[in-house]
Amino acid sequence: MAIRPQTGEEMPLAERIRPKTLAEFVGQQHLVGEGRILRKIIESEKIPNLIFYGPSGTGKTTLANIIAERTQMTLRKLNGTQASTADIKQIIAETGTLIGRGGILLYLDEIQYFNKKQQQSLLEFIENGDITLIASTTENPYFYVYGAILSRSTVFEFKSLTPDEVKPAIRRGFEISGIADISDEILHIIAQGTGGDVRKALNAVEICALISEDGGVSAETAKEAAQKSAVKYDREGDAHYDLLSAFQKSIRGSDENAALHYLARLLAAGDLPSACRRLLVTASEDIGLAFPSAVTIVKACVDSALQLGLPEARIPLAQAVVLLCTSPKSNSSYLAIDKALADVNNGLTGEFPRQLQNKHCDGEDAAVKGQNYLYPHDYPNHYVKQQYLPDEIKSRIYYEFGDNKLEQAAKEYREKIKGGSK
Repeated sequence: MAIRPQTGEEMPLAERIRPKTLAEFVGQQHLVGEGRILRKIIESEKIPNLIFYGPSGTGKTTLANIIAERTQMTLRKLNGTQASTADIKQIIAETGTLIGRGGILLYLDEIQYFNKKQQQSLLEFIENGDITLIASTTENPYFYVYGAILSRSTVFEFKSLTPDEVKPAIRRGFEISGIADISDEILHIIAQGTGGDVRKALNAVEICALISEDGGVSAETAKEAAQKSAVKYDREGDAHYDLLSAFQKSIRGSDENAALHYLARLLAAGDLPSACRRLLVTASEDIGLAFPSAVTIVKACVDSALQLGLPEARIPLAQAVVLLCTSPKSNSSYLAIDKALADVNNGLTGEFPRQLQNKHCDGEDAAVKGQNYLYPHDYPNHYVKQQYLPDEIKSRIYYEFGDNKLEQAAKEYREKIKGGSK
């Protein structure tokens, strides 16, 4: 069945107002501002293989279109989520033909979804210059792009736009949609609410234009449209892990305001499980023995949140966040188990000391007969000195007392019962 092509008015607003030149392009001035390296590359019209890395809606596709227009290369587009090996072969078949005589510029969006074999199939052609590759990804290319392609490309990182950078695109979107008189308040609401993503901002403009009455847009409508357009959250993407990292590091750094902000972002995306899991691990990793009861309180808050569900879950989780941020910090037990695991993973284990083994007789070859286990409860302060670690690592120390009040009190008690020995 033939598909009727979209007319200009049927195309999404983001496509209709997409910039055609560098002069119209907004944002990314660290890359395309006057004198910047990517701008110089584009102006030279000698384009190497490029990888554009950054959030959605920051101009990666737009800049690829501008480069194709400026260089007069034949532009071919593939999306990693949909393209097949057959699509790649079809583009490769154009090399050396009249279609590709000026060079083929392949824009490969979401390259992280191409498997290694698909990426490898391009190698020969980008290496000999038959195809110039511009790949884009929202994920860290050093993790997701095949090494041979990465080594033949230059990576440029795109950043989210500021609200002020997005506002001109929003104003132009309203003008094209037939709403010329738009207030600065509405521009600000949409720019702020869509988080520096031009595509989301223009989606919000489209929603506003569809439901506007008498050519006007209210602040309430703009807020609702921006919120609906901004709802996008990839739980497997870099942004997800960046958010969780910022959340935990803010708690570790005792900044309750930042931690509450990042909690709010997790909850706004509906990601209650990730917020709960990160709070539970933080209670032991970063507060730990400085306030051992914190993990019990946090567990109660998490259980309450999971039972309540959103939106009420925000209340016990906020309590847990503020508690952890304002608690004393210690990572001593976290460091201790990692040291122990490192020894185990490196094969430093050894035989169990005889006195700890669960057997009560010795073979004929035993130099010392008997288990000889000393029962600590039979001794003063319930302590008696004996070897517990295997011979190979008997002097190993994994745990170091933290400098907080509780651990220092435990250290003092330890030294008292051991008579100053470790």
